[in-house]
Amino acid sequence: MREYLFQLLETSGGELTTHTIALRLAVSAVIAGFLFLSYRISHSGSIYSTKFNVSLAALTLITTMVMIVIGNNIALSLGMVGALSIVRFRTAIKDSRDTIYIFWAIVVGICCGSGDYLVASVGSAFVFAVLLLFGRIRSDNRVLLILRAARISESKAEGLIFQYYARKAILRAKNTTPDSVEFIYELNGKYLNRPVKPGEKAITDAVYELDGVEYFNIVMQNDEITYRAMMGEYRKEDTA
Repeated sequence: MREYLFQLLETSGGELTTHTIALRLAVSAVIAGFLFLSYRISHSGSIYSTKFNVSLAALTLITTMVMIVIGNNIALSLGMVGALSIVRFRTAIKDSRDTIYIFWAIVVGICCGSGDYLVASVGSAFVFAVLLLFGRIRSDNRVLLILRAARISESKAEGLIFQYYARKAILRAKNTTPDSVEFIYELNGKYLNRPVKPGEKAITDAVYELDGVEYFNIVMQNDEITYRAMMGEYRKEDTA
């Protein structure tokens, strides 16, 4: 039994020809280009990173190379697992979809490295379709209202926001100093863009009629966890 285990560990997956190696890397490169295109289509704005996209394509080819080297050699595969287990990746993931693309690149590399081209191509097509379909679902209609004013206008500022948006404006943070107060409200964009009633002032004009207002920001949020636009950043002395 012991001799059989040693023989199994020492057995190699056979000699690979140059043609086989080139074919596996070529198919991996083609699917890596398809993955590159998919990431470029599904990401836009400041969340898109060209360097990360290139890294995904390179990761696919590198994984393919690793699988070609490992082959059916159990001892070599165990050694590769042990060597790779000491690697620690500290790169922050800005978008949860990036994790999907990383696993996609690794799986494609594994499939191409082992010669399972059909699984790699058909699976990639399905993953691309799912990402293209559900990647359009976004929630870009969230708005942050950031108001900073003197402490003497604290109650008036809260009352004004409640007057315009009632309970639809959710207070997320309230920062105070001995002389000033800052409110951060979260609001659905459709309430911000509601038509102004006859005789009613715009929210920006109403805010700056308060005493001691330093600035009033309206920040559009999206799934990228970044500020896509900033509006209404005025100082009272500039509008006087």
